[in-house]
Amino acid sequence: MLPLALTMGEPAGIGGEIALAAWLKGELPPFFLIDDANRLEQLAARLGWSVPIRAIAEPEEAVGLVGMFPVLHRPLPAPVVPGKPDTANSLAVIAAIETAVELVRSGRASAVVTNPIHKESLYRAGFQFPGHTEFLAELAGVARVVMLIASPALTVVPVTIHQSLKDAIAGLTIEDIVATGRIVEQGLRRDFGIARPRLALAGVNPHAGEGGALGREDLDIVAPAVAALQRAGIAAMGPLAADTLFHAEARATYDVALGMYHDQVLIPVKTLDFHGGVNVTLGLPFIRTSPDHGTAFGLAGTGTARPDSLIAALHLAARMAERRGHG
Repeated sequence: MLPLALTMGEPAGIGGEIALAAWLKGELPPFFLIDDANRLEQLAARLGWSVPIRAIAEPEEAVGLVGMFPVLHRPLPAPVVPGKPDTANSLAVIAAIETAVELVRSGRASAVVTNPIHKESLYRAGFQFPGHTEFLAELAGVARVVMLIASPALTVVPVTIHQSLKDAIAGLTIEDIVATGRIVEQGLRRDFGIARPRLALAGVNPHAGEGGALGREDLDIVAPAVAALQRAGIAAMGPLAADTLFHAEARATYDVALGMYHDQVLIPVKTLDFHGGVNVTLGLPFIRTSPDHGTAFGLAGTGTARPDSLIAALHLAARMAERRGHG
C-alpha cells in the first residue's frame, strides 16, 4: 500500500501537534509527514508526549514502519514559536505542498492530505492564490476544481469559494453551477461509491426568491442550471430554500447540498460536525483531503487541539485511494 503524503501546514499552528495526537490515538493508514523532524521531536518533548520520530529520506520507508512516526525531513529555516507565524518559513510550507503533489503524481504516494496553512504569512512571501484549493488546481494544471466538505452528518459544496458575498453573487453563472454539479456527481460516484448521487441546490435568495419577488437570481441562474443538470441525467433538485435545507428530514433526501456562496453551506456543516468535517478537492487528477479547520494559533503549543478532523481526513483519503486502485 502506498502511504499518504501529509503536509506540515503552518508550523506555528496546530498542524504538527494534531498529527502527533492522531498518531498517538493509533490505527491510522500508512502515511508520512513532510516536516522538520527535529522541530517535531522538540514539540513532542515539550508536550510530554512519547512519540518516536523517524526521519526518512524516501516515502517508501514509511510503508510497514511500526511504532514510529515517519517524517520526510525538510529542515525549517527559522525556529518555530507556537502561535507566532514567521514568514521565513513560508517557502518551506509551500514546498511541502509541492512535494506532496509531486510524490503522488509520480506514484510514490497515494494521496495528498494537507494541514492548515496561514494565508496571510504566505501572501507576504509571494503566494498568489486565495488558498490551498486554487494552488492545487494550478499545480495540477486544471481550470476548475470543487471544494467539498464531507462529514457523516452532511456533505456540502459551495459553488463560489473564497470571494466576498457581493462578488460571489455578481459573478454567479449557469455555466459555473452546471460545471460544479458535474464534477460533484462524478466525484461522489468515483470516490464515495454512490451509484446515483442526489444533488440539492440551494437558492441564492430567501425562500429561493419567492418567484422573483426577492430577486431574480434563482429564476434566471439557479433554475436553468438545475434543468441543465437534469437533462444530463444527474439527479439534481432546486432551487431550494436554504433555511429549510439542513434539518434532519431534509438531509435524508439528498447526498450533497450545493450552496451558491461559501457561508451558505459551510456554516451548517461546521455547526453539525465541527470536529469531524473533511475538506476534499474534487476535479484534481489526484486525491486531496484536509481537516476542515484552520491553524488555531490560540491553541498552538498547548496540546489541547483535537485531531478528529485530521484523523477523518487521513482515513477518507485512504478509502478514496483504495477505490481508485492507488492504495
